[in-house]
Amino acid sequence: MSLNRVSSLETFAIVAGDQRSRRSSDASARARKLSFNPLPQSWDPAPTLDQVQAVGAFEVPKWKRILQVTVTVIYCFFAAGVVFGYAAIKPVLKKEGAYRDVCSAPGDPVGEDTCVEIHLNLMFTVAAVATNVAALPIGAILDHYGPRVCGLLGSFFLAAGALLMAFENRLPFDGLLFGYLFLALGGPFTYISSFQLSNAFPRNSGFILALLTGAFDASSALFLVYRVIYERTGGEFGHRQFFVAYLIVPAAIVVAQFVLMPAQSYKTVGELVEEIEEPYADPEPYDQIDEHTALLQEESRQHHAEVVSNIQELLGSTKADKQARREERKNEISGVWGIMHPFSAWEQITSPWFILICVFTVIQMTRINYFVATIAPQYEHLFHSHDKAVAINNFFDLALPLGGIISIPFIGLILDHTSTVTVLTTLVVIATSIGLFGIIPEMWAAYANICLFVLYRPFYYTAVSDYSAKVFGFRTFGTVYGTIICMSGLFNFSQSGLDYLFHVTFRNDPVPVNVLLLSMGFAVGVAMVLFVAIKVRGIKRKMLEQEAQSAFASPRWNN
Repeated sequence: MSLNRVSSLETFAIVAGDQRSRRSSDASARARKLSFNPLPQSWDPAPTLDQVQAVGAFEVPKWKRILQVTVTVIYCFFAAGVVFGYAAIKPVLKKEGAYRDVCSAPGDPVGEDTCVEIHLNLMFTVAAVATNVAALPIGAILDHYGPRVCGLLGSFFLAAGALLMAFENRLPFDGLLFGYLFLALGGPFTYISSFQLSNAFPRNSGFILALLTGAFDASSALFLVYRVIYERTGGEFGHRQFFVAYLIVPAAIVVAQFVLMPAQSYKTVGELVEEIEEPYADPEPYDQIDEHTALLQEESRQHHAEVVSNIQELLGSTKADKQARREERKNEISGVWGIMHPFSAWEQITSPWFILICVFTVIQMTRINYFVATIAPQYEHLFHSHDKAVAINNFFDLALPLGGIISIPFIGLILDHTSTVTVLTTLVVIATSIGLFGIIPEMWAAYANICLFVLYRPFYYTAVSDYSAKVFGFRTFGTVYGTIICMSGLFNFSQSGLDYLFHVTFRNDPVPVNVLLLSMGFAVGVAMVLFVAIKVRGIKRKMLEQEAQSAFASPRWNN
């Protein structure tokens, strides 16, 4: 799976031409808002539309902003990432006879159960791919038309998906596959468009982003709750009844978009600071002032003073220079900040910095989604016990949403206070450990594997977006990060081939496929860490040499 995770929706632009520009920020530089638009500015045929102007949070009553954040967190819980609760709903769909009509042909070489398994896993694979690829058009739509349009499109896809899932057996095509696909498309439209609400309360933006991220992670528990209800009712509350009832969610989102949610995005801290620092327009010459003009000027001055006062109250003690220093410290620690910022998007995408992280992400995303789709049959073969596999699957269904929520505060601390080399090394070590635990036929290894997996998953995706912002910059973030996620999503179609190898070629033995993925991830991960470490060391050496030359060239050494 994938999700766009950011700790801030803006950064400070770096003044070009400064020898220290890779390391320093200028508080007077124009603040830049993070954009998910995949098109570089030079390629974009439609510049950001002026009709969807950002609005200052101080222009909206506080109670309304609180209600907006609360409602958004609630509907993100019900909509943002429900398709990733696949492991929980899969047993229900099996019991309800999913794909039995297409898998009951006599003489099928793979067998009916394996055929159903492969079809259901393909349903999830298509949904996972759609979630990633959808980030590209969503970024452009959000930048050009605002969050309300994205929210309405998300509710449309959610409603269409729920209807297709509910009445799949009455349709002349694969209703489960297309229904799950539309549910997957509705999630990112709902989730990504909600990021801008972090600017409704700039002093608490990190907390709001954490709430939204937690809602995304927790949304995978919705199918777990439904499965419990299904089992408690003895199958009476089937998937048709559930998805018909689920139509309440997109209907509520539509109502919220028109009644409560903003049509425009809220202004970022940087945009508000610019508004404060923007010099007041010079008054008309004294000899051209009449009574009417003087009155208009006084009203204009009062309005400007009122706006400045409201912004200062909204931001509290947060000042541009303080935020710039805070960001500068983070960038210093990372060791890679700005290394590819001066280059074009094409030069960035063709560099080893991009290729290595993209290939590593392709492998890791395939591993993650493959594990989610096949956890029960994998452990059923490893332990030769259906009951043990069910127990592990149940533990995973509960741990998946909890792991994402628990990891939220620690992810930010790690990314802000450790170097990028350390972060990448940690990713490779944990990924390798997960792969090793996944082939050990012991219960302790299975539970350790799941615990590491549910913590690693959100950490990995946040680390990739953090790496993209630090190495390539916010100017091309939408292009570079969008390409990484899109490529990773498209390569997720290889999961169908892995399914065939697992079920048919290796006769339900998960070890060969897991060893293959483990080896590929380890080899690419080590290469990536070594490349970044060597480059960072070279950069530090060069900077020390420049500082030494500057010190000896200073006037006090020439006296």
